[in-house]
Amino acid sequence: QVQLVESGGGLVQAGGSLRLSCVTSGRTLSPLAMGWFRRAPGQEREFVSSIDGNGGITNYADSVKGRFSISRDHAKKTVYLQMNSLKPEDSAVYYCAARVRGRWHVVDDYDYWGPGTQVTVPS
Repeated sequence: QVQLVESGGGLVQAGGSLRLSCVTSGRTLSPLAMGWFRRAPGQEREFVSSIDGNGGITNYADSVKGRFSISRDHAKKTVYLQMNSLKPEDSAVYYCAARVRGRWHVVDDYDYWGPGTQVTVPS
């Protein structure tokens, strides 16, 4: 079983930055591929970014490319999402997720989820 806990959310003005962290725990044979998703009120959960087990391959939704950056620290068992130039439309609950296999952008292919952290960017 794998547990994920996000932190770092909050309220930030448009144009500001936040860094989300996701600490993983539990027994795994190898580093899992990780992803960040978000869900705004009244909308479905959507893909934001992903990183493979080795940290060498990253993917981003078009809406965040050039503004967000995903990284991981294996020693700390932590995945980060650096969010710059935040916009009101980035407001959502952000979720960290891990998958054993599957497609990097598909919600249902992720096996483990954190409880989420709220990010609010007032308009």
